[in-house]
Amino acid sequence: MKLVFLGPPGAGKGTLAAKATTLFNAPHISTGNIFREAIAAKSPLGVKVKAVIDAGKLVDDAVTIELVRERLAKDDVKTSYILDGFPRTIAQAEALTTFSRVDTVINFDVPDSVVIERLSGRLVCRKCGFNWHKSFNPPQKDNFCDECGGDVYIREDDKPEAVKKRLEVYREQTAPLIEYYRSKGLLVDIDARPQVDIILENLKKALRRP
Repeated sequence: MKLVFLGPPGAGKGTLAAKATTLFNAPHISTGNIFREAIAAKSPLGVKVKAVIDAGKLVDDAVTIELVRERLAKDDVKTSYILDGFPRTIAQAEALTTFSRVDTVINFDVPDSVVIERLSGRLVCRKCGFNWHKSFNPPQKDNFCDECGGDVYIREDDKPEAVKKRLEVYREQTAPLIEYYRSKGLLVDIDARPQVDIILENLKKALRRP
C-alpha cells in the first residue's frame, strides 16, 4: 500500500509514520531524511541540496521531485511506502503521478489551537535530539534530558508566533492538496487530536487493515 501523509506542522505525521511503517510493512520516506542521505552520500543532487540549505534557502520543487523520484525507484518501495513531507504543493503532487501511483492519502486533521499548544511546549535536547513536552511529556529534571543529561530548549520555530507563521505557510502551500486529493477520491480524513495509539487504530479501520 502506497500512502501519503498530509497534515499541518504539529499533527504528528512523523511519529505516526514511524509507527505505521511497522503496522503496514511500508518504509517511511520523509523528505528530511532524503535530503540528509543525499548530502551524506555527496551525490550531485546532495551537493546541490547542501548548498541551498547552507544558504538558508528552501530546496526548490525541481530538486525535491528528482530526489523523491530517485528514492522511489529503489526496490524496497516497489509495493509500499509512506510518504511524509512530500508532496507539499500541487506541482509536486502532479509530478508524483508521473513516476508513482498513490493508493491513499491520509489527512491528519487538527485545529490550529492544538498545534500551537503542542509545538510551543516542545522541548528538544541539544545533545541527543530527543523531544520532550512541557505539558504532555516533561523530563523529570527541569531543563535537562532524561535520556542523556543534555540541556533542553524550545526551538525558535516552535515559539507561538513562529508556529502561527508556519500554519499560514501550510494553508497557503500545502492545504490545497486536501481538496486536490479529495477530488480524486484518494483522501481519508483522520482526527489527529487523540493519543497516538487511538489515531493508529482509527487509521487501521479507515484502511480496513486488521
